[in-house]
Amino acid sequence: MTGPGVRRDGPRGLRRFAGPRPPRPETCELCGVVVPREGHRHLVETEKRTLVCACTACALLFDRPGATTGRLRAVPDRYLTDPGHRLDEGAWELLQIPVGVAFFFRNAALDRLVALYPSPAGATESELDPETWQTVLGAGRLAALLQPDVEALLLRRSQGRTECYLVPIDICYELVGRMRLLWQGFDGGAEARAALQDFFERVERRSRVLAEEGVR
Repeated sequence: MTGPGVRRDGPRGLRRFAGPRPPRPETCELCGVVVPREGHRHLVETEKRTLVCACTACALLFDRPGATTGRLRAVPDRYLTDPGHRLDEGAWELLQIPVGVAFFFRNAALDRLVALYPSPAGATESELDPETWQTVLGAGRLAALLQPDVEALLLRRSQGRTECYLVPIDICYELVGRMRLLWQGFDGGAEARAALQDFFERVERRSRVLAEEGVR
């Protein structure tokens, strides 16, 4: 068909599909309800080592006593720091991590520690033998509190010292994704470094000193 009316409407109709689409809302992967993009809970699917978005009601099902050994485990929301446990340069060298940030979690299925660090390609795994783990981190009080699969020891090496935090594992993957998105050049670039600084400032603000939390 031809005619002025059709020619005018054609491009306008195509623009409905060519224009930017609104972002799809986040949904709970268990019940399908819409959850807020920021601040919703996560579960860990332990066999696949993946995160599952969950609404508050579904997450609470996996927070109950006795729900810590199944395929899905709720990620807790505690942040701890132990100022008395600092790692020197020699200890960091034993870890053989090529960048200044890494996180470690105990995989219950493998019954061993897994070490990961951010890179332009995403989360990169570094093999860590049990003896090195025990030498560098095993004596610390945070290591004794670490819950398998759902919490991590987050380390940052900066200005000659290494800080260690116990954090929810989902924020570690948040950091990995952020670094992958922003990374430029050999050292990450100014934007990535600023985002890293902001991330650790937020972790520091949320962290409680271990002496205040107590061993639970």
